[in-house]
Amino acid sequence: MTTSDDCLAIVLAAGKGTRMESPLPKVLVPVCGRPMIRYVTTALQAAGVARTVLVVGHQAARVQAELADEPAIEFVEQREQLGTGHAVMMCRAHLAAHTGPVLIIAGDQCLVQVASVRKLLEIYRAHPAACLLGTVERPDPTGYGRIVRDAAGQFTGIVEEKDATPAERAIREVNVSTYVFDAQQLLATLDNLSNNNAQHEYYLTDCPALLLASGQRVLAEKVLQPCEALSINSMADLQAVEAEMQNNSN
Repeated sequence: MTTSDDCLAIVLAAGKGTRMESPLPKVLVPVCGRPMIRYVTTALQAAGVARTVLVVGHQAARVQAELADEPAIEFVEQREQLGTGHAVMMCRAHLAAHTGPVLIIAGDQCLVQVASVRKLLEIYRAHPAACLLGTVERPDPTGYGRIVRDAAGQFTGIVEEKDATPAERAIREVNVSTYVFDAQQLLATLDNLSNNNAQHEYYLTDCPALLLASGQRVLAEKVLQPCEALSINSMADLQAVEAEMQNNSN
């Protein structure tokens, strides 16, 4: 098995999941009979990631109890859910002590593929950067942040759909919140994140643009599979993911 001993994974799993119609914290909602977070942690282990930090929040003790049998997982609590960037801020101590790559993924991305994690880390090692985004092309990109590139094909930013021009909305390459960061570059950039937005939250999606603006190298590579764009925010999403899993098992 390929090992990624120098990789620290951060899994964002603090959300309540109010649209999931379940008393369970979101990441414990069953998907094809297993808590969705188990698909993520199992994939990371299979990809050889040695250390995983799980950011928990809503019903944190319940999530920790579910994963008590996984000794490689460490837990950090995000007591207030103030955005994805804020969740990563809770991991500052882990980042400060780490010098290798940091893989960040959402706890509801239970269709993450082992091969994709390995490929992202291979690209990062071959072409070191402050940030590497794993992206995917979708026939219908509706609802996703678009990956914007310059005339030379270099990444220039992420544009959310609500802010996109008609030309940007036509872009089919999208962001699915799967990143590999240089730990120390990420740590420095967290200090520059602002919550000056409508939700007053700190967004991890702002980090690549901040790194670019500071002169750092940011790459975006279309290495993810279409299924990996399917996250779970509602019961309809859950049904779509279960259907995809069942199709893959046939």
